[in-house]
Amino acid sequence: MTGADIAGRARFDDIRYAQLWEDADVLVEALANSPGATLVSIASAGDNALAMLLLDPARVVAIDLSPAQIACLSIRIAAYKRLDHPGFLELMGSRRSTRRGELLSEVAAGLDTSDQAFWSARRDDVIAQGLGGVGKFENYFRLFRTYILPLAQSRAAIDEVFRSKPKSEREAFFDRRWNNWRWRLALTLFFSNAVMGWLGRDPAFFDHVEGSLADHVARRLRHAGVDLDPADNPYLHWILKGDHGTALPLAWRAEHFDTIRDRVDRLELRCGALEAFVATGEKADGFNLSDIFEYMDEDVFASVYGAILEAAKPGARLVYWNMMVPRRAPRQWAGRVERLEAVEAAGKAHDKAFFYSDFVVERVR
Repeated sequence: MTGADIAGRARFDDIRYAQLWEDADVLVEALANSPGATLVSIASAGDNALAMLLLDPARVVAIDLSPAQIACLSIRIAAYKRLDHPGFLELMGSRRSTRRGELLSEVAAGLDTSDQAFWSARRDDVIAQGLGGVGKFENYFRLFRTYILPLAQSRAAIDEVFRSKPKSEREAFFDRRWNNWRWRLALTLFFSNAVMGWLGRDPAFFDHVEGSLADHVARRLRHAGVDLDPADNPYLHWILKGDHGTALPLAWRAEHFDTIRDRVDRLELRCGALEAFVATGEKADGFNLSDIFEYMDEDVFASVYGAILEAAKPGARLVYWNMMVPRRAPRQWAGRVERLEAVEAAGKAHDKAFFYSDFVVERVR
């Protein structure tokens, strides 16, 4: 995440996101093949920085303001090195497990002393939820799944969501069975700006938001439940059922496990602001900027965007999401980039992480 603007308004002393809630499939498609490239990623929990290794870059620089988020990536790197794929999924929480404590001990042995202490303090939570379930955002969904969802939907209805069916049947199910008045009330109450800010993200992340988060979530859930097949959606499965089912995020899939393990030493972890990368004079071929621009006012956004351009090689791609705050190349920098509309359209059509209203891909001229 970036520095001065948000660091003074939001807390970064604990895990906010224990897994990524942005679809790595559309991210890597947008960045395109990058053999030998230098790529930069907002770290968050680390899953998308790991997925970027599938593009065969020379290195991926993963940056975050939060030491807790860097710790999430550090332990993932150790898990890829020390576990087989089934063990990795159990530790992450994607699969049920009775040996998560044993797996955690094995992986933590490969960490430095500060990271060992960090995860030792969270051992009980990891055993109960998996590494992918111990963040504030994941706890928000756990509260929803435990206390609110059963009031709106039956277990049979939840299971039916993930039975693969044609779009016409998904639409009929959503309209006639799922979207009842109890479900609409649950969305209105639990997915309000105030409740998500308090329990899920941080109130500061909504400083520049206009409009109703609940209305936005309702619209995007229809996209996830009707336009896309929920059977293929690991993010929706986690929200409603607490694990990933048969679908997995890109970096957690069996077919990519060995490739990522072979390349994890290409990751460079840096705790600090994105501006620190710019200040080094290094240049990058592509940037995964997550949704960081949402947290900035327009003046700060323009300043940070200009700094990123200074660190971007010609042809570099900038990839980022907007949820409820519209952000695209600021007017003073618009001539320096071109919008890749076809890439954006393909990404938006297939984006399984359904919270976001816009997906932006720009190429530096």
